[in-house]
This record gives sequence, C-alpha cells and structure tokens, in this order.
Amino acid sequence: MLYHLLVPLSETSIIFNPIRYVSTRTALAMLTALGFCYLIYPWFIQWMNQRKLEQIIRTEGPESHRTSKLGTPTMGGVPILMGIGLSGLLWCRLDQPVVHIALIVLLGYGVIGFVDDWKKIMERSSDGLAGRWKIIGQLGFGGVALAYGLWSGAMTPEIPLPFLKGTSIDFANLWDGAPSWLSWLYVVAGLFILVAMSNGVNLTDGLDGLAIGPVMISAATFAILAYIAGHTGFAEYLSVPYVEGASELTILCMACIGAGLGFLWYNAYPAQIFMGDVGSLALGGFLGIVGLLSKHELLLPLVGGIFVLEAASVVIQVMGFKITKRLTGEGKRIFAMAPIHHHYEKQGWSEPKIIVRFWIISILLALVALTTLKLR
Repeated sequence: MLYHLLVPLSETSIIFNPIRYVSTRTALAMLTALGFCYLIYPWFIQWMNQRKLEQIIRTEGPESHRTSKLGTPTMGGVPILMGIGLSGLLWCRLDQPVVHIALIVLLGYGVIGFVDDWKKIMERSSDGLAGRWKIIGQLGFGGVALAYGLWSGAMTPEIPLPFLKGTSIDFANLWDGAPSWLSWLYVVAGLFILVAMSNGVNLTDGLDGLAIGPVMISAATFAILAYIAGHTGFAEYLSVPYVEGASELTILCMACIGAGLGFLWYNAYPAQIFMGDVGSLALGGFLGIVGLLSKHELLLPLVGGIFVLEAASVVIQVMGFKITKRLTGEGKRIFAMAPIHHHYEKQGWSEPKIIVRFWIISILLALVALTTLKLR
C-alpha cells in the first residue's frame, strides 16, 4: 500500500526514493512485524489468561507436559499472522499476484488452525477439528491459490531440478503431443507440498520455541532464494528460473522472521504462550507456497528438513506398529514416542537441548540448500 502511495512522491522529493527498493521495504517490513508482535503480545497473553483460553495438553503426550505446560495460553499464532499480513499490506507491491497468492494460503490456513484451536478450547479436548476437515480446508485454500497462480501467469506448471542446469519437469509437456490439461497436474503436486509442509510444522510445534526457530531459518533461506528468482541478473547468473515479482516474497519472508522474533521473545523456554494450530498450519503452508512461487519446490524437503523428519517419524511409528502387530500379534514402537522430539525427551534430553540442536540442524540444512545455487 505505502509503495503505491509513496513512490509517486519520489518524483518531487528524494526522501521517498528508497521505498522503490526491495531491500528498504524488506527491512521496514521486518521491523514493522517485529514491533507489532513485541508490543501486542503482553496484552494478548494477559487477555488470553483472563479468559482461561489455554492449551489443552494431550493425554498421550509426555507426562512432564501435564504440569509444566498446563495453563499456558495458546493461539499465539494470531498476532504472528496479523504482523505478517500488516507488513505485507504496507510494504509489498500489491499489483503483484505472488503477494495475493502467498497471503491467501497464509491467512486461509490460519483460519483452519483458528477453528481447530477454538474447538479444542471450547470443548476442553485435545481432539479439535477432525483431520479430514483440516485436509479438506487445506486442499480448498491451496487449490484456490494454485489455480489463481496458473490463471494469472504468476506460476508455471513446471518443477526445476536443483542440480541440473536448465532442466525441469514440465507438466504441460511431459511427452510429445501431451494434452495441455496435464498442466493442472502441477496443482496436484503443489497441493501435496502445501499439505505436507503445513502438517510438518504442526507436528514440530511440541516444545517451547521448537517450531518457530526452523520456520524463521527456512523463511530466511527462501527470502534469499526468492530475491534471486525475482532479479533478472542474479537469476541468469545462477541459472534459476526468473519469476516476475518473486522479490516481493522476500518482504513477506522477512516479515515472517520479524513476527517470529516477536513471538519467540515470549515463546522461549519456559513459554508464556503457545503458537497453536492457527500459527503452525499457516506458517507451514506459507513456507510451502513461497517454495512453489519461487520455483524451488524440490528444495523444500531440504530447507524444511526438520519438518520432514518430524512428519516421517510419525509415519514410521504408525506403520511400524501396524506391521509388527500384523506379523507378531503385538505392535512394537520404533520410537519411544512420536513425533521424534518426544522420543528424545523420553531418552532424558532436556527440552532446551532438543530445541537448540534441532535449530542447529535446521541452519545446516539451510546452508546446504543455498550451496545448490552453484551446483548447476
């Protein structure tokens, strides 16, 4: 919004000229989101505490959580989404479809998480919204965003291969004479990525600060990747697909980091507030759509490796239990508890140690992902 208001004024006053540049608006967006969240959280936490809108602890979770985390307010993702949304509306170019697409997924998935969190609180149960309704909601909002992306030309139905220069999977031309409607298979692949990333972050959000750390690290990585994709010179030099307006995603990614830092100030161990599904589902979906829009789809499992690990541990635990029960009549668990961060809790690791080590792994994975830019 401010870009469209202030840039025309730069013709008469040089003071407004820096607003033209993505770097300036990126810094302002991060500071806006950080300041907003840092200032609003004390009031938000107090308001939630007064109304007893607190986290419902799962009975099947670690026993220590039933005492140490009982009574902590939840739905802390609401100010995060407000901070990112506000920063995006203020500092992004609103004439770029990529901004609309990213915000559709962020806020749409946030609505799903909000309903889930609210249902848990009102019913005093950890069940929340049924899993099938979550998936339907994620597919619905994701489908709208991806369809709009293809229709507007902001997205192309192809997935570049990270280590092969100029090579990609083009769904519109899978073989000679392939029908044009095959391009919509990209929507199917995109929906899988969005749902997987959203639920991966959701499963990771089990310890104080565990999810928001890797989210910010992933957002920082995609801020770099999106900036490169949106810059003709850098995109050509590094042999990555140029995406018009992708640099505006850098602004949203840095706003995500600013909002995340504001949240982490109060979510750091021992947490004063939890993110809730309203935050985890939305932020996971946001990372997924930024990966899709910046044409770095295949780097998502690497950048978000922690989320993949957490989700995979749940799948392995469930499948292992079912297979051993069918073979031996008695199900056996591969991990002491899933997701895997609970396994390490059961092994005697302290909560801060698990959190910091997972952050370290996330940083290393992000660095590896960035090195692929030169391996083409």
